[in-house]
Amino acid sequence: MASLFFNYVMLLNNLLLIIVLLMVVSLFSMLSEKLRISYPIFLVICGLCIGFIPKVLDIALEPELVFLIFLPPLLYAAAWNTSWKDFWALRRPIGLLALGLVIFTSCAVAVVAHLLIPGFSLALGFLLGGIISPPDAIAATSVLEKLSIPRRVVNILEGESLVNDAASLIVFRFALAAVLTHKFVLLEAGLDFVIVVIAGILVGLAIAIFIYAVHRFLPTTASIDTAITLITPYLMYVTAEHFHFSGVLAVVSGGLFLSARSTEVFSFSTRLQSQGVWDTLVFLLNGVVFVLIGLQLPLILKSLDPATIHHAIYYGVTISIVTIFVRIIWVFPAAYLPRLLSKKTRAKEAAPDWKPVFIIAWSGMRGVVSLAAALSIPLTLSSGLAFPQRDLILFISFIVILCTLVLQGLSLPLLVHAFGMESNDDKTEQELEIQMHLVSSVLAYIKTRYSEEIETDHAFGVLKRRYEHLMKTQQKQLSVEEDMPSYIFAYRAALLELIEVRRKALEEMSADKKYPDELIRNIEKRIDHEEASLSIALEK
Repeated sequence: MASLFFNYVMLLNNLLLIIVLLMVVSLFSMLSEKLRISYPIFLVICGLCIGFIPKVLDIALEPELVFLIFLPPLLYAAAWNTSWKDFWALRRPIGLLALGLVIFTSCAVAVVAHLLIPGFSLALGFLLGGIISPPDAIAATSVLEKLSIPRRVVNILEGESLVNDAASLIVFRFALAAVLTHKFVLLEAGLDFVIVVIAGILVGLAIAIFIYAVHRFLPTTASIDTAITLITPYLMYVTAEHFHFSGVLAVVSGGLFLSARSTEVFSFSTRLQSQGVWDTLVFLLNGVVFVLIGLQLPLILKSLDPATIHHAIYYGVTISIVTIFVRIIWVFPAAYLPRLLSKKTRAKEAAPDWKPVFIIAWSGMRGVVSLAAALSIPLTLSSGLAFPQRDLILFISFIVILCTLVLQGLSLPLLVHAFGMESNDDKTEQELEIQMHLVSSVLAYIKTRYSEEIETDHAFGVLKRRYEHLMKTQQKQLSVEEDMPSYIFAYRAALLELIEVRRKALEEMSADKKYPDELIRNIEKRIDHEEASLSIALEK
């Protein structure tokens, strides 16, 4: 009985801790919005400050929690929001960053750490390199999402972040095995690398095909579909990791496959419901992860000898600088050498401007995957001896994460504004062209399918004239070359004002209690959808 009560109290305490953490994330995210600071950076700094307050939030980040609970849904959401067409079109720069740069960074960090730190073996250097080589997906995109930069830059960074975690974790595994077993065979490691990658992708695709069939051919509802989308990334990740394949690539490949076919299997109600659920889930998971990163420093400092902290800071800052410059050194040749070496590439692609290339080179903020990998290093070797330099590796990893997040994350918006980079993507005109094509398709269908009704039925005639008027309006909008965006935005802003008028009128009718609440709520839901559509259009 006493043990049951103790377990109940522990459960309540843990539940309270989770609720407090989620509330902290929500409040600090609102504050970051107010201060116009990217929320991952702000949350890490806030977590860092909270961590030094005694007996407030003393939470140790469990690596298994990150890899099993946080990583699959975050990767799946990123893959789901990535266009396979853009991903494949940019496969060369993405591959050079996600695979080539990870290996190059690991080698550079390994050599520098080996030469810089006394008693730091080359195997430990590769272990550290594998930990800090992958930039964080959310940190870069959250900084850049509110900046007007070319979409190609964002697509490359998002594509890189989908794949680089897998490459870095594989390097980390091989380096860890070399430290534990004191042997490393390059040919064997290379073969294992290929097997882990290909098998991980195949596992993800196999499960994705099964899930596709479930969505497509079985009777489901919006709630069931949404629940399955929440289960799917965990199923992919756990299955692949169970067979010692890449769970990261399983989630990414499966997510890209299903995302490309979402319109075939999901109804409008499923898309609306699942999008809201996933937006909330990703926001909370990201927020919790970045707060937890900040909370780890006091715990890491406790394990270090106070007399060696100044040396550890020096090592961490030096390796942070090396990590930043290694990315710059790699990105510029990777952007320009393919054009110099290939006539076909020169014919297909224009010479890249140095400013977007530098933004990609500077977007190397590290995050939770690096810290989780460092924390997953075992405490002891197979012989029972303490794992060499474990505490120092943890501290250096944290310093690299902090330096890259704060230095690069805060300076990125300043660099974009200093470069005067503006997106050349005319989304407004493209959107109008799409809408015109849809309207012309509807008009052609009406004239063919309802030709007799148009002549005899007034309602069908009104329907035809409505779409003809819409077509003329869109043609007029496209013909306005100057100030076209402001013209459209003003029109949409006026529609939003009219929605607010309707909403106030609906509130008055609800207060009169003349109509059923259920009917009022249904109409309010329709107004909400209309307002959401217009708001999204205004944000573009």
